[in-house]
Amino acid sequence: MTQTVRDTRIDVIRAIALVTIFVNHVPGNPFEQFTTKNFGFSDAAEAFVLISGVSAAFAYGLKFHGAGALATTLKVWRRAGVLYIAQLGTTMATLALFSFFALQFAAPDLLGKINIGPVMAMTPEALIGIVTFGHQLGYNNILSMYAVVLLLLPALLLISRYSLSAMVGVSGAIWLAAGLWRIGPPNFPNNGVWFLNPLSWQFLFVIGLAVMVHVRRGGSLPVNRWLVGAAGFYLALSLAWVKVPLWGIDVSMGLPSVLTGFDKTYLSLPRLAHVLSLAYLIVALPAVSNLARLSASNPLAVMGRHALPVFVVGTILSMAAQAFRMTHEIGFFGDITIVVTGVIAQFALAYYIEWYRGIVRRANEASARAGAATATPAQRRLPPRIKQEAKSV
Repeated sequence: MTQTVRDTRIDVIRAIALVTIFVNHVPGNPFEQFTTKNFGFSDAAEAFVLISGVSAAFAYGLKFHGAGALATTLKVWRRAGVLYIAQLGTTMATLALFSFFALQFAAPDLLGKINIGPVMAMTPEALIGIVTFGHQLGYNNILSMYAVVLLLLPALLLISRYSLSAMVGVSGAIWLAAGLWRIGPPNFPNNGVWFLNPLSWQFLFVIGLAVMVHVRRGGSLPVNRWLVGAAGFYLALSLAWVKVPLWGIDVSMGLPSVLTGFDKTYLSLPRLAHVLSLAYLIVALPAVSNLARLSASNPLAVMGRHALPVFVVGTILSMAAQAFRMTHEIGFFGDITIVVTGVIAQFALAYYIEWYRGIVRRANEASARAGAATATPAQRRLPPRIKQEAKSV
């Protein structure tokens, strides 16, 4: 049986998004001015969700059929549970970090930052909000959105068994309805909806998933000079918009803000179109796409293979960096040291996980070879399932 070769472009782009998110989560550092949010309407969060949808096509979208649908659904929901625990972990770590710095450096103002204030003022209500995702701290809101998207995913995949286009259409209708009527999971105890509304962001995720499933089924993306030109023009326009800048121009023309604004909560169309235009050019232009086609041992490819633990640790490190910067005068080189150290720590974690899994894999292989060498002829004829049951007993 042939083994599918992993496309490292997915891992490399995801790793770049992870590093960019970390840099952006330490606001005010010198590297922040070079991240994607300064060159267009979307930022690393959109890229991360889109590439997550692409990855989900391999993990779930291509397996959701026949008897495998139930198993895939349970696998999706188990992953959502992992994200739930990870979200709670990063939230509690953030609260502990800011509390430590507030106490250690006599800086009570820290307990009013990044939406920590309600936890201090309305602790019982805020704790209920934290465990139900109704109360989210600043810079701690991607995993909660992603977890809800995964909870919705099996229903969307069920529609895809009829038609991928129908799945994208239903997803798009949910996105539009959420933006038009400002629908989303409610905050608690604060008012409003989640900062990253999963009813809106699921559309970007589903687009990535649907495109990859279509390609893996033998389809292809249309590539012609008109589409390439339109995508390039839109990226150039958005670059000029943020650099001139042109934010004061009213382009609403009486249309809803979800179609003309730049709202991140509801993933307004200009932001959505920007990340999709960028992704299209990466795919359509081999000279660009091949830049991310690195070896599996490349540091970016290694980091991208372990996105969740790297993201969790990166979030905690960025929160520690924020609290440290708020209580110390560190200057330009101090900022550089903090960011570089955090990025190196994320790469180190990815390499540790890679090393650990390699050790476990080689140990299992050695154990299997040893077992095969000592097995009797009758044992060698046993089916694999019976052999496994015998081992467990």
